[in-house]
Amino acid sequence: MSQATRQAPASGTSAPSPSSWPFEEAKKVAERIAAAGKDEALFETGYGPSGLPHIGTFGEVARTSWVRHAFTRLTGRKSRLIAFSDDMDGLRKVPDNVPNREMLARYLGQPLTRIPDPFGTHESFGAHNNARLRSFLDAFGFEYEFASSTDYYLAGTFDATLRRVLERHDAILALVLPTLGPERRATYSPILPIHPRTGIVMQVPIERCDPDAGTVVWRDPEDNSAIETPVTGGACKLQWKADWAMRWAALGVDYEMSGKDLIDSVKLSSRICRALGAEPPVGFTYELFLDENGQKISKSKGNGLSVEEWLRYAPPESLAQFMYQAPQRAKRLYFDVIPRATDEYVANAQKAMAAQDDTANPAWHIHAGHVPQSAASPIPFGMLLNLASVVNAESTDILWGFIRRYVPGASPEEMPFLARLVDYAVAYYRDRIRPGKTFRQPNEIERGALADLARTLADLPASEPGDTIQELLYEVGKRHAFANLRDWFACLYQVLLGQQEGPRFGPFVALYGVAETVALIETALDRPADAA
Repeated sequence: MSQATRQAPASGTSAPSPSSWPFEEAKKVAERIAAAGKDEALFETGYGPSGLPHIGTFGEVARTSWVRHAFTRLTGRKSRLIAFSDDMDGLRKVPDNVPNREMLARYLGQPLTRIPDPFGTHESFGAHNNARLRSFLDAFGFEYEFASSTDYYLAGTFDATLRRVLERHDAILALVLPTLGPERRATYSPILPIHPRTGIVMQVPIERCDPDAGTVVWRDPEDNSAIETPVTGGACKLQWKADWAMRWAALGVDYEMSGKDLIDSVKLSSRICRALGAEPPVGFTYELFLDENGQKISKSKGNGLSVEEWLRYAPPESLAQFMYQAPQRAKRLYFDVIPRATDEYVANAQKAMAAQDDTANPAWHIHAGHVPQSAASPIPFGMLLNLASVVNAESTDILWGFIRRYVPGASPEEMPFLARLVDYAVAYYRDRIRPGKTFRQPNEIERGALADLARTLADLPASEPGDTIQELLYEVGKRHAFANLRDWFACLYQVLLGQQEGPRFGPFVALYGVAETVALIETALDRPADAA
């Protein structure tokens, strides 16, 4: 799945009009660039390297990449994407999921890039997690430039803007202090000096600012001695909201998106950015994820779904599909959404192959405007899961036997994306379906309808197409006293497959086999009540 930004259409080719949310966002960036007289747009995403990259990291970089590509297609202008790591932050607490936690505890408060790597593979803890971020982003084919806060501070990239922070210190305080509680207000400064002896990022009151010298004076809490520290050269860093604003101003960031939980922070950082004499970037607020019960996902609760867990059961394109759809609406993120997102991607990829420049199609954005023909699958993922469930698939070979009968000539070599889906289907069945598989007994109405269906199917040729079988399913259901035909299809899934739902049943019958489905129904009708 490539997110690389491609060139705009050649001269004389009409650019696509905005027809999707990435293009709507790109239009805002284009207006900003035009107003500023810039030739290039700078997009940014942020990362806190005290933890490992997660599903939210993927979502933010993927969504920003889609806006960036839309901007290029819309304007023909160049752009860059910086993945910025706040690796100069002080370590606030020892993570639970790392080795050598006692060693890390000795470095609390120090910048992440000055703390030894508990994994023993890199020069610092920050460098270790930065490497994990780059590996994570590279695995998805994102096009980006990695940026380290430590490197930028030490190299003097921020020096001019840090001096401006010093000049505007009182104005920044006037913006920030009303947002703080009384205790924090008494000691707050946007500037955090780094202790020259201990290396700790100090949260101390600033006694004096000297814009001409470019220094601040503060007192060592241990001996009350006055220390004068330059704000440049990496001797100080900024509180994160001020740091965010300073970065926007120093780098000229044009676009950055953030979660709903940061709305107030974006507003405050935007005010600080203006106080520094710069215009904050175009912003986009995305909704946060919920668990299957509608509760906010929390790392401490462990009620979320990781990227690794998703990719164990479905391709990365399906995760991108989930991230693309309605980013400003809260969505439940749990295992059951994986098959649906996968089939939505498969359906969109099929449509995009027929209309390669359909900018309203999520697959167009996921593949940066070039959907590969290899993304095709003649069989939906949900149907493969149903098949795996019915045949108790422990390997892919048994599924391919049915697939070849349904799609003559099909093979893993000829249909590589389908082959990937088959592998995922077996894994998903083994881990997620089989443990909770429960058959129920049909009631009297359902028993009659199932017997009718078995007789109806028995009269069909083995090659009957799935759509025709689907119509017959409706006819059988209508002949019996179901209050709602959805109850009839629920019966098929719960009684015959031992699961709550699934894709269209007619095409599944065509895949599994008409005679095999008749035998499946007869087995269900003969099943003893205590075996259900």
